[in-house]
Amino acid sequence: MSATSAAAAPIARPHRSAWYRKLYIWVLVGIAAGIGVGAAWPGTGANLQPLGSTFVSMITMVVTPIIFVTIVGGIAGVDDLRKVGRIGVKSLIYFEGMTTLALVLGLVAIDVFHPGSSIHANPATLKLTGTAAQYASAGKAQGFWSILTEIVPSSAFGAFASGNDLQVVFFSILFGVAIKLVGAPAAGIAAGVDKFGKVMFAILRIIMYAAPVGAFGAMAFTVGKYGVHTLTSLGSLIGLTYGASAVFVVVGLGAVCAVFRLNILALLRYIKDELVIILGTSSSETVLPQLMRKVERAGVPEDVVGLTIPTGYSFNLDGTCIYLTLAALFVAQATGVHLSLAQQLGILAILLLTSKGAAGVTGSGFIVLAATLASVGSIPVAGIMLIFGIDRFMSTCRALTNACGNVVGSFAVAAWEGVLDRDKAVRVLGGHDDFDREQPESVGQPALETV
Repeated sequence: MSATSAAAAPIARPHRSAWYRKLYIWVLVGIAAGIGVGAAWPGTGANLQPLGSTFVSMITMVVTPIIFVTIVGGIAGVDDLRKVGRIGVKSLIYFEGMTTLALVLGLVAIDVFHPGSSIHANPATLKLTGTAAQYASAGKAQGFWSILTEIVPSSAFGAFASGNDLQVVFFSILFGVAIKLVGAPAAGIAAGVDKFGKVMFAILRIIMYAAPVGAFGAMAFTVGKYGVHTLTSLGSLIGLTYGASAVFVVVGLGAVCAVFRLNILALLRYIKDELVIILGTSSSETVLPQLMRKVERAGVPEDVVGLTIPTGYSFNLDGTCIYLTLAALFVAQATGVHLSLAQQLGILAILLLTSKGAAGVTGSGFIVLAATLASVGSIPVAGIMLIFGIDRFMSTCRALTNACGNVVGSFAVAAWEGVLDRDKAVRVLGGHDDFDREQPESVGQPALETV
């Protein structure tokens, strides 16, 4: 080919699927329909909860096996076990730094805007009832050693049966390290785990077809049960939570991305499908496997992804940390409890521990909040009833921020370790890399782009 003809050749463009084949479009349709049904027919909307909860259960069903195969496969593929240790230590340092930043941001935001000062609630009239009472009881039971006891499962199979991601991570790391120590005799086990992982991702791809229905049911239930009016009754706290979280993502996580020369907005566009699913289901766990696969495709090695993202779902909950400081001080303001700066910093220090003490537990946000208020002593634990009604709306914000924080964390640890393929990351995040979607031949080409 001549130089002239080569220069005139058109630039190859990545394949773009039709809009109606994109999963997130149908999830948005499901969300809109759910809001409409919940607002128009609240009783019907509240009764649609099984659609959302069943979808979340189906995702949860495959999350722990996928965490296992990803971590084991990543460790088995590492030449030097010391690298696994370095990645783990760097991950924990990064997680602690970012969650501290999130806690401080929440503290500053609540002190600047004082959304609870106009409530004037009487602590004597607040009574813990129903689910809130159960969460508060669990929170009071949280002790200093809770985080350690949560990590170690009573049995290997029990970790998978309970769906406790943190315990599965612990067992998976031990299993992967053991495969490396055994060496050649365990090569067949490592290969079997890899094949099992391909099957689990194929199952996930099938389950994701139900995402629009799950989002419809979850949103219809939320609006039907709690009502749109709930958004306005404590709108200042909800708005502050979303505003502080947006600042954290765009400015805080954006600064982290800028350090290794990536654009946070491009990264958010890249994971928009997963963010829309979180918006509909109010759970970041529904997209954990997809995020792991996407981050790996964008230039982060499998061993880094396998250690950072599952572990981050327990230790790097940035959105939850923002919520906890906002909620704790909101309850104090609403009940007329004055806290000095030293007392507020004491609450922040307590949250540095308790925010990681209820990982993998249903209602963990409220459990940790109750544990924190019980530890402080001066703020009535019953005050959580003031925000119990709007927690469902704020849980969506927590989940969105947590997911963004863990994705950025995986890129950051890979860059710190010196193994991030930055050129590939720039291409993929910019939409200029038509990467292989690794569709199993037995499954065939799906009707929707699910992963």
